[in-house]
Amino acid sequence: MNLLQDMYACDTTYILFKHSTRCPVSAMAKRNLEQDKNLIPEGTVIYYLDLIAYREISNAIEQLWEVKHESPQLLVVRGQKCIYNASHSEIEMRDIVPFIS
Repeated sequence: MNLLQDMYACDTTYILFKHSTRCPVSAMAKRNLEQDKNLIPEGTVIYYLDLIAYREISNAIEQLWEVKHESPQLLVVRGQKCIYNASHSEIEMRDIVPFIS
């Protein structure tokens, strides 16, 4: 939870991918993100959150950045703002490139 507070307090851009390890839609979205990782700058960190193991962290994300919980869900956050939010079949790595370049 301290990491979330640190993310919220600074002006750095972070990518968060929330997914269920039991859901085939989540597995497909995660696989697609990993296959398209070459579209984002090298060294860009994506935080993968397993919702089965860490639901309380997802709840904290929902509260801090005021985004409705969905799964799978891809968020780009910068400071106190969520600047990109997509879920399910709308998750595409190419769509977040303008937010992190």
